Amino acid sequence: MAEEVRVTLIGSEVPRPGLISFDGQGAKAPTPAPPRPKPGPLSKVAQRGKIAHFLPMLPKDALILDVGCAAGWFQKMAAARGYTNVIGVDLVGPADIVGDIMAWRDLGLTAHSFDAIFAFEVIEHGDFSLSFHELLKPDGRLFLTTPLPAMDPVCKVLEALRLLQRRTSPHDNLIDLRRFPRFEVIERRIKAGISQWGVLRPLPLTGPGNSAAASVD
Repeated sequence: MAEEVRVTLIGSEVPRPGLISFDGQGAKAPTPAPPRPKPGPLSKVAQRGKIAHFLPMLPKDALILDVGCAAGWFQKMAAARGYTNVIGVDLVGPADIVGDIMAWRDLGLTAHSFDAIFAFEVIEHGDFSLSFHELLKPDGRLFLTTPLPAMDPVCKVLEALRLLQRRTSPHDNLIDLRRFPRFEVIERRIKAGISQWGVLRPLPLTGPGNSAAASVD
């Protein structure tokens, strides 16, 4: 079992897990980490742009969940700018928590505890909107980047040319951020003609399974 490290967050002490993996049923299980595709040059430029654009929207003591954290580039770059309360979660290590975000209760996470969730190039792989909604504070913010649905074939070409990081699973949930369930868009920008960068806030839910989304003009 990994050693638990405790960190101080906004005046209180909370447990921060070490490298722990779960099988989706609450049982800890070893998770081998296959080699990750290396970021292409355009991916590295985009990483710096995301940090510069999104982080200043948050106070430095914000509790942040980085979903699909990969090798932890966001956590490292955020820490260098004074944002040290970042917890990374991914299906494979390295990550603070290794497991499926849809099974967040089994990962030791607490409902409505995060000031912000970052999910870069994640939502095209599945519908995580309910988990995001359940983990964010009511006044929290969701920061997303994802391909424009119509431009995903262009992304594939750029991946083949090694200009973008190669995808590790199919993009079978491509979506316009203005239709993202359970959230409304505060800001949506188109980057390089192929990507959407968005800031969203959770909508109040009236009951289980509510999938209300902001309207699209």
